[in-house]
Amino acid sequence: MDLTPLLTTALEAADVASAVVTARDPGDLTPKGDRDLTSEVDFVVERSVRDFLRARTPSIGILGEEEGMSFGSSDLVWILDPIDGTVNFVRGLPLCGVSLALARNNHPILGVIDLPFLGSRYSATIGTGAYRNGQRVYASKTNSLKEALVAFGDYAVGEQAAAKNALRFAVTQDLAATALRIRMVGSAAIDLAWVADGSIDASLTFSNNPWDMAAGVVVAREAGAAVVDTDGTDYTLRSRATIATAPSLIGDFLRLITEAVSAGHA
Repeated sequence: MDLTPLLTTALEAADVASAVVTARDPGDLTPKGDRDLTSEVDFVVERSVRDFLRARTPSIGILGEEEGMSFGSSDLVWILDPIDGTVNFVRGLPLCGVSLALARNNHPILGVIDLPFLGSRYSATIGTGAYRNGQRVYASKTNSLKEALVAFGDYAVGEQAAAKNALRFAVTQDLAATALRIRMVGSAAIDLAWVADGSIDASLTFSNNPWDMAAGVVVAREAGAAVVDTDGTDYTLRSRATIATAPSLIGDFLRLITEAVSAGHA
């Protein structure tokens, strides 16, 4: 399947989204459960992108973080996070962006991540490599955990947060004793984009909301990163977690996770 026309559509949709994000203040905030929120701009972006994609690709369904699933007639689906890193956006931090993916049969096959406040746009389709602002990017070649800069996803909130965080805390503690540094950026899309361009060596997120992960998974994989679930199986939209690392480090991270699970932290 030639994904070039759909990549063009995705890039144009990212233009639509980023124009809204950079032109507006967050507006009214709406709580989303325990210590989570969405902004008025999240909804404006999602509706704008939905309208654009429906007009350009009416047969393709759309899954958005804020308004759920609208079905199409094909086996493809767009997956949209209108603002990944909403809390950062609301606080005026530039670490946020638009994440748009295309998936088929639970496998992401195209991804675009636009970081409007950082001036960076990442894109990839399967089999064609990953790009930042049109230039090819590659994952890190770091092969030692002691030299690894690791991004860690947010800790769980809401129901069963304590149980979910047991594994996160255990792995964080192990990494604090072994890795070069740990970073928590607050945007899964940025974490995966930075794995793709080698800025960081690994991203560990012990959850898998498709709108957070799908675009970044394509970009990171096409840059040469290993992207798997906690059991080492290849990532799909049904995975429980999203582990993306420089290829030579994946065994080290899976071992840390396995040891934490074996110690009763999951």
